[in-house]
Order: sequence, then C-alpha cells, then structure tokens
Amino acid sequence: MFRTFAARLSAPVSVCASLVLLATGCGSGGGSGDSGADAWAPEKPIEMVAPAATGGGWDTLARTSSRVLEQNNLVDQSIQVVNKPGGGGAVGWAYVAAAPEPTRLFVTSPPITLVPLTSESGHSHEDFTPISRLMTEYMVYVVPADSPLKSMGDLLDELKENPSSLSVAGGSAPGSMDHVAFAGAMNAAGIDPKGLKYVPYDGGGEALTQTIGGHVDAAVTGASEAAGLVESGDLRALAVSAPERTDTLPEVPTLRGEGVDYTYDVWRGVMGPGDMTDAQVAYYEKVYKRMLEQKQWKSEAKKLGWETSYMGSDEFGSFLDKSSEDAEKLLGEIGLQKGQG
Repeated sequence: MFRTFAARLSAPVSVCASLVLLATGCGSGGGSGDSGADAWAPEKPIEMVAPAATGGGWDTLARTSSRVLEQNNLVDQSIQVVNKPGGGGAVGWAYVAAAPEPTRLFVTSPPITLVPLTSESGHSHEDFTPISRLMTEYMVYVVPADSPLKSMGDLLDELKENPSSLSVAGGSAPGSMDHVAFAGAMNAAGIDPKGLKYVPYDGGGEALTQTIGGHVDAAVTGASEAAGLVESGDLRALAVSAPERTDTLPEVPTLRGEGVDYTYDVWRGVMGPGDMTDAQVAYYEKVYKRMLEQKQWKSEAKKLGWETSYMGSDEFGSFLDKSSEDAEKLLGEIGLQKGQG
C-alpha cells in the first residue's frame, strides 16, 4: 500500500514533537524541517519516466528538465530519461508504482486526473506524491499543409454537417488531455462531441507525424510540440486554446477569435511514488525551484512556449484534487466519463 499525499499530510505532529530531542528527529519518518531535508539525497542515478513515446510533451519536459538539472549541477546524481508509452500514461504510472523508489520520478500533466475517470488505468493521482508543478502551455489545432481546411471556420463547418466526417489525432488516450481539448472546443461550438472521430496515439510526436502523412485529417496537441512543424510549413495551425494570442504561435488566432468561447491550458509537473518521505520531497522541491531560476531553463522555456506556473508539493496536491473534481464534471458534460455511452 502506497503512502499517498493525503496520508503524508496527516502524520501526527505530536509524535514528532515528543521526539525532538532524539538525534534522528522525524527525518526518516516523514517529518518536515530543514534538518530532514538535508538528511536525504539520492544515492544512485535518478530515473525520470516519460509516460509516452519520444517527441511529445512529456518526453520534451523530461529531457529538457533533466538536461538543465545536470548541466547546472543542481542534482547529486545523473538523470536517465525512460520512455514508457501506452494507455495515455497508465503504463508509465504502473511502472513507477510497481517499484516505488525515491529516485524514480515521472513527468505529469492533465491525463493524471483525466485518464482514471475514463478507463481502468489502475492508478490515479492519489497513488503518487506531488513534487512540483512547473509550467503551463496551450493547445493548437492543426491540419496538413495541403489540407482544404484553411481556417477553424472551415473545420467547424465540416463537423457541423457531419461530426464523424473528419479524423482528428491526439497524443493521449480517449477522454484524456488532447481529446478533451478537441471535444470541449467542439461542444462549445455547438457540435455534438459524442459523434466526433478521435484517433489516439502514444504521444504528440506520433500524432503529428500521422497528420503530416495524411493518415488523419487534423490533430490537437501542445503548441510547443507543433510550433516547429508549423514554422517549417509541414502543418497549418487553425487556432490555439489560449485566452489571447501566444508568443509561440503569434500569427495563429485563438478559438475565441474564431467564434468559439473555449480555452484550455496544459499544466506540467513532476511526481514520485506514493511512499516518499517529506525529506525526499523537500530535496526535489528545492531542486526544481532552483531549476526554474536558471538562465538556461528560462531560455529553453521561452523557445518552447512554456509559461512558469510553479507550485510546491502541498499546493500542487490541492491543485490536483481540484483538477480531478473539475475533470469529472467536464467529462460528464461531454459524454466521455467512464460508464457513459
């Protein structure tokens, strides 16, 4: 049984207080404080799991953050990025849960609260320890460069005529991040989301490759994932899900600008196994907070269109609980919640 975030918060303070004179204090038992944080550091290489194939948002975050941490000497060990694609993230989560070690972390985003509501993933955010939320970005809706769909209006007109007439790719499982960004936008435009043809792939990179190849009609993915392919002319961007135009794709209109009252942002962060102690969490919190202050990270983030939105472990945990509640409501509205048909 994993020690969840909620359980970690409920450790009895009175017990720790009564042992304050002991040399060990509460450091090894999940207590808080600087002495506990200083008492732990990884003793072997850190494994950073990207629960998707190479080329997508999870993979980009895992590799970019690991590179910045290593090159700026912010960690005591090397970091190895491991890709575990499948199930919209579920395969990677199972991998972390199966062998819980404080040196095995994973990058995360909205699917950790969405996938458990739409499939038998076996794990939810409550099975893991939140460490830090790092940043956010927005989604972009793209088509192949030679597509007859020249604007979001064209896509909407086609789908209003027949919701299943176009196949739209995403790099996450049905009912997860990309699917919700697509179905939510279409729902706001007055199109029945239950009739849409969504095609899931293991990561945004694969979804975009299939779109360029003409195997699907369109795709929805993180703006940073598609920016290079839009700039190269391989893809045409129809709209972004931001409240205003983004620096990543400044020429691309927002959904609201195209008459669709809908926004969707993609937060990203880092989590670990459910039995982490406070000392272990504090070590990583400090590491990631320092990472966000590095010039190299700021440069990489700007290039990728990432906006800093840091949260420490406690705040991130509360955010995940609220996100799960909101996701359950949204999925119910668009007919994607588990058990609906």
